[in-house]
Amino acid sequence: MSLEQDLRDRSGNVCELSGSTEDLDIYAVPNSPDLPEVETHIFISETCRMQLEDKAAIDPNHWRCLNDSMWSMVPAVQVVAYRMLHQLRAEGWPQDLLDMMYMEETVKDWAKAGISDETETKGVVHRDSNGVVLEAGDSVVLIKDLKVKGSSMVAKQGTAVRRISLDHENEKYIEGKVDGQQIVLVTDYVKKI
Repeated sequence: MSLEQDLRDRSGNVCELSGSTEDLDIYAVPNSPDLPEVETHIFISETCRMQLEDKAAIDPNHWRCLNDSMWSMVPAVQVVAYRMLHQLRAEGWPQDLLDMMYMEETVKDWAKAGISDETETKGVVHRDSNGVVLEAGDSVVLIKDLKVKGSSMVAKQGTAVRRISLDHENEKYIEGKVDGQQIVLVTDYVKKI
């Protein structure tokens, strides 16, 4: 049997990431260990392939499909899902999925092997008041009282803000919920917990 036929049979003739049935093709998972070909390739749509190969073409909403495909029993699918979620974690929702995702240790090592090559910080590095690097999903605490623009609310010193998201354009801005309200915070006034 050919690799393509094996992948068609395994996937049920649908994209193993998005579930699409159009423009399907074989995708070799980068940085794969020495395993049989069928275990290091997945069957994906042209839309998924284009976004995996061209970071500028990534549409974060397209990848909400990983909410389902991350639970695949196929290790190669888990690896690609993990890498894409890791790449998109600044969006907020991918970090939640990463926190829930379960993978065998060897599969997780395989997934992590491709992350340093695939993800770029794009030059924007968020640092707290002490210079500690912040990542999406981190928790921070306010180091002074902050008046929230456009409201009468004051975010009090010592307030913990969990699961922050990062501004991709400005390293001084992060977002998080304070008293149930999503607000923008300046990194100079927070400390990573």
